[in-house]
Amino acid sequence: MKLLALAMLLAVASARPQREAYPEDVRSREQPVDDRRITSTQIPILQWNKQQDVDGTYKTNYETGNNIIAEESGYIKTLQGSDGESFPSLVQEGQYSYQAPDGTVITTRYIANENGFQVSGDHLPTPPPVSEEIQKGLDLIYEGIRLQEEEAKREAASKPGQQALAQSGDRRDEKDRIYQRQ
Repeated sequence: MKLLALAMLLAVASARPQREAYPEDVRSREQPVDDRRITSTQIPILQWNKQQDVDGTYKTNYETGNNIIAEESGYIKTLQGSDGESFPSLVQEGQYSYQAPDGTVITTRYIANENGFQVSGDHLPTPPPVSEEIQKGLDLIYEGIRLQEEEAKREAASKPGQQALAQSGDRRDEKDRIYQRQ
């Protein structure tokens, strides 16, 4: 009997609501805000075309009633890997345009290929041109590097025992030159 009373006491105690050790997060009491704006006007699709060929090439374009115009084409290009093995790569290019709130037409052109995604448009920011003074400084730096390379080659040619070391430096320098030209 005492055992039954003890079991009932434990059951009642464990069923009692527990207080949390930490205060409730205020954010959990906030109601979510439905920020979707409902429009009463539907925008019609005026034109939609898509051509797909079995070789992977395609062309698609569409135009909407609110002056959005888009067109894109793509094809498969065969590239050579560094190991000499060829592999297919998709090239996509196209453009889209729309009317900005101020009335100007915004046109964006793009291409995605082995060089990455490249986008252009008159509305996109561009870096400022390199000033004449900075270009002169860069030219002097590159000329100094070229003169140092020539000096190192002359020294290596005059010391036949160190020629193997100079040749490995030439390969490194060639990689550096390729990097600088890009």
